[in-house]
Amino acid sequence: MPIIVPKKLPAINFLKKENIFLLTKSQKNKFYDNKLKILFLNLMFKKIETENQIIRLLSNSPLLIDFSLLCINDSKSSNSLSINHMKKYYLNLEQINHKYYDGLIITGAPLGLINFSEIRYWKEFVKIILWAKYHVNSILSICWSVQAILNILYNIPKKINKSKLLGIFKHKTLLKNHFLVQGFDDYFFVPHSRYSNFSFSFIKYYTNFKIISASEKAGVYLFSSNNDKYIFITGHPEYDALTINKEYLNDLKNKSNIDIPYNYYPLNNKKLIPKINWRSHGNLLFLNWLNHLFNKLNNI
Repeated sequence: MPIIVPKKLPAINFLKKENIFLLTKSQKNKFYDNKLKILFLNLMFKKIETENQIIRLLSNSPLLIDFSLLCINDSKSSNSLSINHMKKYYLNLEQINHKYYDGLIITGAPLGLINFSEIRYWKEFVKIILWAKYHVNSILSICWSVQAILNILYNIPKKINKSKLLGIFKHKTLLKNHFLVQGFDDYFFVPHSRYSNFSFSFIKYYTNFKIISASEKAGVYLFSSNNDKYIFITGHPEYDALTINKEYLNDLKNKSNIDIPYNYYPLNNKKLIPKINWRSHGNLLFLNWLNHLFNKLNNI
């Protein structure tokens, strides 16, 4: 089944090369009654790149997905390209305030070392999270947004690592009967890029959430609220092969002592092209989540 996206969204031409089938909201799709309505709040600086990554993960489902993009009004942003892109393809909270969605995906953001109160769009982000409590069946948060939601809804303090956690880390499937990890191997790999600290003891101390997967080196990776309304992903299963490379080179411009990404470059040689060993896991994770939403939609 295709994903229904805004007309002329750049992802259409980009993902068509990967044989991913997309419909636009202007095309006839009235014959599809069981659409999953998925909302996407994109906080990443490179909007189009992140859209492509998330849509790619959603595309491996046999379910029809009506995909809408949500933005935070940020007139102070220095990225004029992102502002123009969002004006063209994104909705704001006022436009969807009365609507209901099956799922909401919230990306990370490069805000790990900034206090929540100092983030210029923090108040509007809080407003969206509180709105989603009553208008979305399931919220899937990635990286920084995990930390932010834990603070907003559960008053859990922010905890950060002394150095950035960057690289590809091995994880263990702990809660094997949970729907999110159906079909998972006992061990799998996931990219991480964050300062946020999600140690096993930290999550256990502050919550009674279900810890589904964790890593010895990276800490808790996948966990959920007891009713599974909130799904927390501390890593980046959506990343492309060179995403970490781009982040690392950007970090090097600002910090001369940053460590080389862990377990990323072949033979630890920055001249060799990294190989993807996490995409099948990411596809299965998102497929399991979508199947869960479909079952809820149809009371299965």
